[in-house]
Amino acid sequence: MKCRHCAAQLALSMLDLGSAPPSNAYLTEAALKQPEKWFPLRVLVCQHCWLVQTEDFARAEELFDAEYAYFSAFSSSWLAHSERYVADIIASAGLGAGSHVVEVAANDGYLLQYFQQRGIPCTGIEPTASTAAAARTRGITIVEDFFGARLANELVAKGLQADLTVANNVLAHVPDINDFVAGFALLLKEDGQATFEFPHLLRLVAGNQFDTIYHEHYSYLSLSAVTRIFSANGLAVFDVEEHPTHGGSLRVFAQRSDTGKRQRNGRVDELLQREQHSGMLADDFYARFQQAAEGVKDAFLAFLLDAKKRGKSVAAYGAAAKGNTLMNFAGLRPDLIEFVVDRNPAKQGRYLPGSRIPIFPEAHLRERRPDYVVILPWNLRQEVVAQLAYIRDWGGRFVTAVPALEISDA
Repeated sequence: MKCRHCAAQLALSMLDLGSAPPSNAYLTEAALKQPEKWFPLRVLVCQHCWLVQTEDFARAEELFDAEYAYFSAFSSSWLAHSERYVADIIASAGLGAGSHVVEVAANDGYLLQYFQQRGIPCTGIEPTASTAAAARTRGITIVEDFFGARLANELVAKGLQADLTVANNVLAHVPDINDFVAGFALLLKEDGQATFEFPHLLRLVAGNQFDTIYHEHYSYLSLSAVTRIFSANGLAVFDVEEHPTHGGSLRVFAQRSDTGKRQRNGRVDELLQREQHSGMLADDFYARFQQAAEGVKDAFLAFLLDAKKRGKSVAAYGAAAKGNTLMNFAGLRPDLIEFVVDRNPAKQGRYLPGSRIPIFPEAHLRERRPDYVVILPWNLRQEVVAQLAYIRDWGGRFVTAVPALEISDA
């Protein structure tokens, strides 16, 4: 395989998780009687541009189809994060009623609703029919298509250019990252700016967050790699912020390379130097990750087998994609985790891909009163513990597996 950015031959392996079905391909009752598509799940490192990337097997259309079931607005902490961003960027960029904001991967309108509430015109681009429909119920204009240079040119030809483009947790999801980034350079006005948020590879490795690796994530991003990719496709990074979301994320600010006038903030070079000093531009940084991931899997399996031996019941909260990576890497089935609950109605009544563990509404926890509740979206642990505090009424305990096994009452 060749690097999806620079086309160099890939030889360095960071992680091999065996194989798994797409992490958001939740199963219906009828689908249980059919075979599932499983794809190898292996992550490679480009030793030329240091872009970390999954080996190509599944097409984007197979991963982000009409039944795609990830809806951003079900997390209260993510909504709060998004609303803070909107307030901050309106103030810093001087946005108003004469501006236009375009969000790529607008999902269910979780973010654009806050621009709309402030009277700022906005458009969302979202290829998945299920989330696009949810955004439209919020009154948001949605272009239902995959984004890239083609769509950007079509929008510009129709007179739409953006003062601000937003791309949260989507840069990792695109198979043709060069075409995707080039689209932003085309869509922005001469003095416009773009912001991108994505999990930081440095935090992923430091926190042993291997479960954030799945087929829908084609790339795993450092600022070093992103700066190179942007520069090659008409964008210049001028600022960066670090945020705790998704286990540690970057918010990168960029402008058109040909017309942007903003000075580069010193934070950019500081973080680039930190990445270099951490070893991210050398092979050894990536070579140790396989053993760390296997250690998490082994500890989690040992806990589940011991709980079963002691006659304890185990359920899970959050039918999250990262949870499916963990479940399928560990080879779990309903004999070890009986069920999972989720607040998203689109997932309820379905089954996790691969493990085929059933998904119920949260009320099922109160009915079954499990001894342990595994929090699969560990990045939302604080939010989930507060939400499920009532499990203590029957002596239930919380479990997280990443970055290391933790069992607690709080």
